Amino acid sequence: MEMPAPDASVLSRKDYIVSRLRAVLPNDAVMADIAETRAYECDALTAYKCPPLCAVLPANTEEVSAVLSLCHELGVPVVPRGSGTSLAGGALPTADSVILGVAKMNQVIETNYDDRYITVQTGRTNLSVTGAVEADGFFYAPDPSSQLACAIAGNIAMNSGGAHCLKYGVTTNNLMGVKMVMMDGTVVDIGGAHLDAGGLDLLGLICGSEGQLGVVTEATLRILHKPEGARPVLMGYDSSEVAGQVVTDIIKAGVLPVAIEFMDRPCIEATENFAKAGYPMCEALLIVEVEGSEAEIDHQLDLIMKIAAKHNPVELRQAQDSDEAGRIWLGRKSAFGAMGQINDYMCLDGTIPVSSLPFVLKRIGEMSAEFGLKVGNVFHAGDGNMHPLILFDANKPGDLERCEAFGAEILKLCVEVGGCLTGEHGVGIEKRDLMHVQYDPADLEAQMAIKDVFDPKWLLNAAKVFPLDTSQPRRVA
Repeated sequence: MEMPAPDASVLSRKDYIVSRLRAVLPNDAVMADIAETRAYECDALTAYKCPPLCAVLPANTEEVSAVLSLCHELGVPVVPRGSGTSLAGGALPTADSVILGVAKMNQVIETNYDDRYITVQTGRTNLSVTGAVEADGFFYAPDPSSQLACAIAGNIAMNSGGAHCLKYGVTTNNLMGVKMVMMDGTVVDIGGAHLDAGGLDLLGLICGSEGQLGVVTEATLRILHKPEGARPVLMGYDSSEVAGQVVTDIIKAGVLPVAIEFMDRPCIEATENFAKAGYPMCEALLIVEVEGSEAEIDHQLDLIMKIAAKHNPVELRQAQDSDEAGRIWLGRKSAFGAMGQINDYMCLDGTIPVSSLPFVLKRIGEMSAEFGLKVGNVFHAGDGNMHPLILFDANKPGDLERCEAFGAEILKLCVEVGGCLTGEHGVGIEKRDLMHVQYDPADLEAQMAIKDVFDPKWLLNAAKVFPLDTSQPRRVA
């Protein structure tokens, strides 16, 4: 993966830059020794690594503003970082950049149950947002698989989703307002504790902007009443194409489950060995969950079970209690970790129309044979958010390159059938050079013109999102 050469003038001033940062932050909030910065050399896309110039951990908005103002003055690139769980290289540093981590910023600022919102510092983890309100009968809906570790800052940057996004939407559908620091240190408030803000939809620009426009330090999030109950059903089929058709038929029937999750045989086998969830050994597995009152659950599952039965399932089983429901979801939530025990893998997240699932799954299987690399599929089938896991050996010469080429073909396929390059992981560096596949030059120019307004020097999260052949001349200028 090509990255621009670091700015020699920044590298030569490292000691001076670090001393200036230590003048505006507590001493222990600035890490410049190579042994310390090694922890920030990559995110969850571990195939690419580069230690930063240094790393800083501010504790509040004021300290973030001081850091950005200083880096703006000195012309130093800054890479915002949440918890480092990005699967697209969104927090990969360059050698001349300062990593700005928000891990210390994890406090709840305000909780309002009457108006159903919570305001938190963005270093707070996704799952701990629900943890702050669940005793009072509320929850925060977006639930990425990494929710135990991922930070709200990263969720906002990548517009993250999760298993329950079919019903509740992704981060943008649950984000009400932000406090953001611009690259020059200016602090702005966008949106707030209300349904919609007047004027331009700036919040829509910020959510999913991948740290290109500013550093979000506080977020006002929508919280919801916990449903009366929920129940998943497990469906096993003898082909991925049939399982894909079942998903299509459920959606066509007008039923809205809270989640429809898909796993194929490689993922089922790995997960069962890892989590012992009690999954049947079949070619494709669906987990469909509905929620509401007992009467609502029974009605929805009756319709879903009838649809599922028409396709000759290998297994069709409703969870009978909370323990069985927990085991069903344990397997799905463990899938990525289970696959990681087998081999290195690259996880993609292209999206497709639900009606294209059978065709796309068949083509991925054919491409797997063509490239000679195994692939496991686990994804949010209800909204067509694919998660192919391409297995490769990072220590085998040429394997990473084959994996990248295979992944690029899958993402091109997603665009060809009417989908897009990313559903929730973001572009980062992983899909940066594929942006031309989805967007024409005028589209990219419009997006880069927005960055020109927010970050005229192009110092925030350098070499991400926009192809280098279009963005680097802008950066130099």
